[in-house]
Amino acid sequence: MTPAPASAPRPTAAPPPPRAGTPNRIGGRAAALEQLSPAELEIVFRRGVTPDLDALIGWEFRGTNAPAWARVLGIKKFIKGFFRGDGDEVYGYNCPVVQNRLDEPWIARPDDAAPKRFGFYRVAPVDPTARDNQYLHAVLLDYGRGGNKATDPSRGLRDYLVQVDAGADDLFLGKAYYAIGPARVATNFFILERHRPGIREMVRR
Repeated sequence: MTPAPASAPRPTAAPPPPRAGTPNRIGGRAAALEQLSPAELEIVFRRGVTPDLDALIGWEFRGTNAPAWARVLGIKKFIKGFFRGDGDEVYGYNCPVVQNRLDEPWIARPDDAAPKRFGFYRVAPVDPTARDNQYLHAVLLDYGRGGNKATDPSRGLRDYLVQVDAGADDLFLGKAYYAIGPARVATNFFILERHRPGIREMVRR
């Protein structure tokens, strides 16, 4: 396997997907999910369906961390993107976002047109024989296989992601864990909404 780059990828000449993103505000369904308790979100998560990886590639998604403490830490709002790496594998990245109100636009930092990309992860269906096999109907966002530096604490993140509704690939629910040796500690739920075209492929600099 060829890992994703530790440095940020840049766009290729490949055209973006033809469809449009959703308005740059939190949607009604996402806002309702953000208000649910962890127990209620767990029910929604277990009822979700497996995302189609091809529907993620080339897109960025508005992210909302569900717990209230995320705002205190300055990570309530974020952006995740998905792209195709070498060998037809799928990878993704995170972008920091201005921490304004949830009903205000998502604005990537330091520049919305040229955001910082960090916290890379590999995306794949959950392997039932692997250590990270908590939810077999999800896809796994594995930061330990994203090509991040050995000193990057994000390498311990393991995110499971499901599509909330069958046939509607604009809304997703994630559940984050942190790997501490063989142990896995659940940290929080997060919500993703389709935002805008991103990068489709990784190009090495």
